[in-house]
Amino acid sequence: MRRHLPAAGRLAAAGAISLLGGCSMVLFDPKGDIGVQEKNLILIALGLMLLVVIPVIALTLYFAWRYRASNTGAKYAPTWAHSTTIEVVVWAIPCLIVATLAVLIWKTTHSLDPYKPLESDVKPVRVEVVALNWKWLFIYPDYGVASVNELALPVDTPVDFRLTAESLMNSFFIPQLGSQVYAMSGMQTQLHLIANSTGTFAGRSSAFSGPGFSDMNFSTVVRSRGDFDAWVARAKASPQALSVAAYDVLQQPSRKNPVALYSNVAPGLFDGIAFQYMRDASGRPICTTATADMMVKPARLPSHAALVSE
Repeated sequence: MRRHLPAAGRLAAAGAISLLGGCSMVLFDPKGDIGVQEKNLILIALGLMLLVVIPVIALTLYFAWRYRASNTGAKYAPTWAHSTTIEVVVWAIPCLIVATLAVLIWKTTHSLDPYKPLESDVKPVRVEVVALNWKWLFIYPDYGVASVNELALPVDTPVDFRLTAESLMNSFFIPQLGSQVYAMSGMQTQLHLIANSTGTFAGRSSAFSGPGFSDMNFSTVVRSRGDFDAWVARAKASPQALSVAAYDVLQQPSRKNPVALYSNVAPGLFDGIAFQYMRDASGRPICTTATADMMVKPARLPSHAALVSE
């Protein structure tokens, strides 16, 4: 039996390593300024915490060895109860670390606020994000185009995101650009990011939203400004227009949707989606744009009679 134990151990270790083969440290390979700041924050916080963890582990091993039963030379002091030096070390160092972390978190909470616009001389690109079941819709209001499961961005350009969800709550996350923000039905959230390198970066949902959750991924394609303008032109030439009727078809639950481009996006579509459940006291939809009232889907809104009865 004992002969098989080393072989079983090696087999278990090999299996564990093979399972880790698909892991990647994308959070530590940021491609944007926000991602770099968040990486630095993680490393600084980790280093400060290790200042406590490593000495405690080292001292535990040292004491176990120093005061082992076979070491008759170790001093035996059964009545020892207090040491001012030890008390100072045990309390002062953790207090300093906690104070440093508190200041660090206070500063970064404000500097990395996802709602805070990025300072730049370049005009930001606005993108309206809708989490559908189970795909992502990206609307570019300044260009009148949209895409499904592909987010195109120009390099070195701030991006102002507005996010909402059609139904189930979701979470929008591009690990290499930094931050993740929830997208919730009936409301909107914001996020500001920038990509400082060209390339294709993975985007995903980081909140479980049902059976299609594992397929709810998208590609973030960062291009030069010229290539981004060419992508916009290609989207404007798409034969598929994103009207209200087309959106009603698109928002139906589906999985593993291919990338799709849309032209002629209905004005106010995002506001109509975000405010589709909102009504005033008279039962009329509440929207933020003049045309968004037409985008609200009455079938999904509670009737005025139902509101009164509640």
